[in-house]
Formats: sequence, structure tokens, C-alpha cells
Amino acid sequence: MKQTPLQALVSLIEPVFRRPEFIQAAALCLREGKRGREVLLVSSLSSGRWILPKGWPMKKRTLAGAALQEAWEESGVIGKVEEVPVGFYTYQKIRAGGLPVSCRVEVFRVSVADLARDWPERTRRKRKWMTPEAAAAAVQEPDLKTLLLSL
Repeated sequence: MKQTPLQALVSLIEPVFRRPEFIQAAALCLREGKRGREVLLVSSLSSGRWILPKGWPMKKRTLAGAALQEAWEESGVIGKVEEVPVGFYTYQKIRAGGLPVSCRVEVFRVSVADLARDWPERTRRKRKWMTPEAAAAAVQEPDLKTLLLSL
């Protein structure tokens, strides 16, 4: 199908004005529990909804290393991270001042060896083990739901 002149102009100009995606790193923390494979979710700081531990890239760390650090800070996870992402999802983050930005979250598998009783954000977040199906039902991002159901 041929583009109209207006569609051609929009497709030429739109990339100039579109904001680039911001990159974040998330930890897909897994263990074998009584119900089989389980995923650890944490509550977000702003709304309390269930999310994977995640954050911004960090200097002198790979994205996988940043994901593992976020898992420690947000949920007290002690474990081993895989350097290759298992997938990604996107969401709209509301920045200071109310400006929404598109974020692409690279997801890294973390094999959980232990959970600390005390960790940096212990008083600010809840953590909960869930089956992949329950975790998929608890999160809002469609691509993350699909990723969790594929476990």
C-alpha cells in the first residue's frame, strides 16, 4: 500500500522528535520452592504494585551486575546472575515533573541462594515469592506477563 504525502512526511520527521528509550536492568529472581519454580516480586515505592527488582545502569557494572545489585537493595537477594538477558519488557516511567519516558527493561535471571533478613530497602518494600502464573497475574506490563508465563 502506498503512503500518502502526509504519512511520508510524518514517517520522515517523527524519529527526530521521538524520545529514545531509556534502558533499565531487572532481576528475575528464581528458586525451586514447595510449589515448584517461584519468582520473587517486590512492591514499587510509588504505587505498591508488584514488580521485578530493577534500576538504572551503574558505572563499573554490567547491566547484569546492576540487576543483581538492585535485587540486593530492593529485596535482600543473595545469588548468582546470568550475564545474558532472558528477555525484556517496556513500560512508561513517570519522571520528576510528571514527564513520561519509555523504558526498555533488560531482564536477567538470578538464581537465589539466600534472602537476607536485613537489606537497604527493607522498610520501604514488601517482597513475595509467587508461582510464575501468579506473578504474571500480579504485574501490569504485558511483555513481562508473557516472559513470566514462559518460565
